[in-house]
Amino acid sequence: MIGVVLANLGTPDSPSLPDVRRYLREFLLDKRIVPMPHAVWRPILELNVLQFHARGSAAKYASVWLEEGSPLLVHARAQEAALQAALGDGYRVKTGMRYGQPSLAAALDELRGDGVGRVLVVPMYPQFSTTTVATVLDALGGYIQGSVDQFEYRATRAFHDHPGYIEAAAWRIEQTWEDEGRPDFAAGDKLLLSYHGIPASMAADGDPYPKECEQTTDLLRRRLGLTPDQCEQTYQSKFGKGAWLTPATIDRVAELGRAGLGRLDVFCPGFVADCLETCEEIGILNRETFAEAGGGRFVRVPCLNEAPLFIDALADLVARHTSGWE
Repeated sequence: MIGVVLANLGTPDSPSLPDVRRYLREFLLDKRIVPMPHAVWRPILELNVLQFHARGSAAKYASVWLEEGSPLLVHARAQEAALQAALGDGYRVKTGMRYGQPSLAAALDELRGDGVGRVLVVPMYPQFSTTTVATVLDALGGYIQGSVDQFEYRATRAFHDHPGYIEAAAWRIEQTWEDEGRPDFAAGDKLLLSYHGIPASMAADGDPYPKECEQTTDLLRRRLGLTPDQCEQTYQSKFGKGAWLTPATIDRVAELGRAGLGRLDVFCPGFVADCLETCEEIGILNRETFAEAGGGRFVRVPCLNEAPLFIDALADLVARHTSGWE
């Protein structure tokens, strides 16, 4: 039996202020996320961020919360079930979040309890960054150090150029066009590919994330038959006052709205499951920004979620990385 842990960012247990504060505290105390000494950062976090920013964050979570829970967890569970069905009885698939519950450690503990001895950890981030994939590997390393009975571990790195992932992303966009009508690119309509941003200083220090985002964008443009003018790349979710990767999605959306763009579609290739950043930030905030600036129709393309082509890509990724374990 081979264990597979699908590791994503995480979610608060509920949109209540205490739960959101608890989640943000764990997330923002990770030195990969905020590389400041805790002695300096902790007072700022506790007295400022968790007192003021957390209230707005809780309201945002409440605006997209589903009856079954947070969008991220709902889709993560669906991905888990779909991948389990695709892989069959020789595998045991679990969801493990980097922050919040169900935690990565809880998923690994559950696999140990099931008698699994070999585990593949799959960070659910297509493009590698020290702020995402590396944090999962940090947590995995900490778990291994604290374990008595050792698993045999492997981990995937990234899948930004995996053919199955690219095809699944293109399929998701084209399915949306079947439902919503295809944008009139000849008339100036645009598709934005919006990725989560990182501080510019991290990119300058050698984080490969921007290059891998650009590679994904290039592959999707080629697959969809679009030019860079028709299909632009932007970055979202800036946090703090420092410089982040540009162009910023919210700024570009406002510019296009002011230019009177007739239709703008937005897809987020770096998020494999709909979450706060796609449902609220793109689906609500950016939509409103575009309309208020004078833009026309705004279409948010859903994330890959549990789309069969994406599950097939994940199954291929797992098969490649567990080769020799059968």
